[in-house]
Amino acid sequence: MSEPKKSTEEFSVNADQVVEKVKQLINEGNVRRIIIKNEQGESVIEFPVTFGVVGAVLLPVFAALGAAAALLTKCTIVVERRD
Repeated sequence: MSEPKKSTEEFSVNADQVVEKVKQLINEGNVRRIIIKNEQGESVIEFPVTFGVVGAVLLPVFAALGAAAALLTKCTIVVERRD
């Protein structure tokens, strides 16, 4: 049995756009993992996106994203997708 292929994408965004962009990516449905990196390329927050997880379950994640974004000016969102 072969493993599903993974691909990654990176998005550079301002801190005030992080939560909206993450919500948009999660709604696309084929996201496995999201990593937020600071301007130096260091991971600030990383979380898996489980298939079917929506709504209230993600509220703590969005709160953590908002808190992390408050400490950043620009960041990179790295998205690992299932193909």
